[in-house]
Amino acid sequence: MSNNISGKVVVITGASSGLGESTARYLAARGAKVVLAARREERLQAIAEEIRAAGGDALAVATDVTVQAQVQALVAATLEQFGRIDVMVNNSGLMAIAPIAQGRTDEWDRMIDINIKGVLYGIAAALPVMQQQNSGHIINIASVAGIKVFAPGGTVYSATKFAVRAITEGLRMEVGGNIRATLVSPGAVDSELKYGSADEASTQNLNEFYKQAIAAESVARAIAYAIEQPADVDISEVVLRPTVQEF
Repeated sequence: MSNNISGKVVVITGASSGLGESTARYLAARGAKVVLAARREERLQAIAEEIRAAGGDALAVATDVTVQAQVQALVAATLEQFGRIDVMVNNSGLMAIAPIAQGRTDEWDRMIDINIKGVLYGIAAALPVMQQQNSGHIINIASVAGIKVFAPGGTVYSATKFAVRAITEGLRMEVGGNIRATLVSPGAVDSELKYGSADEASTQNLNEFYKQAIAAESVARAIAYAIEQPADVDISEVVLRPTVQEF
């Protein structure tokens, strides 16, 4: 299978459902060696077993991306199993939508910890390995809410995704050459992301908004497109949304 995906070792956070799970299955079917990371170990193991049963190569590592030591352990486990890391997909995310006047600071903290610090911990763990290899690819999942502020309700969520955009662009400028950096910004995609809000009115609005959602595999295809390019081609940014989505 000569698709520039086959044989590559791909680490995916938030791989127990949604975009992460779909991406793991999609890339494994194309010959990638996938490492699935998330907090739900039983779910991870089940997905990894299904990938292996289908002829793929998968490793599951229980990981909380808000704990730097666990992200470092994820990378260590990947190196122990496969000897290298070709792609790091920082996909874990939390979308807690509520009016900013409600002052849900605990939700803000969680979004900052997962959406920003989780991405930074992924970069901090994988980048030294890639620099040593003289090759690698870091793919960060943002959102269309990182291009345009999703308000009312999504102000802090948007702030975290604007941050991911800045981090990815800065990373590209700093490590360009042999290491690629890609930002993927999806619109409404069918996943568990819409269940992150504790505010009832916001949840109802989100459920309505997500009726237009496209399949998670849409994002998996975009990620595969970025990975399969020749080493001297860096797909810097991919924005995708349902055709009918205005935002």
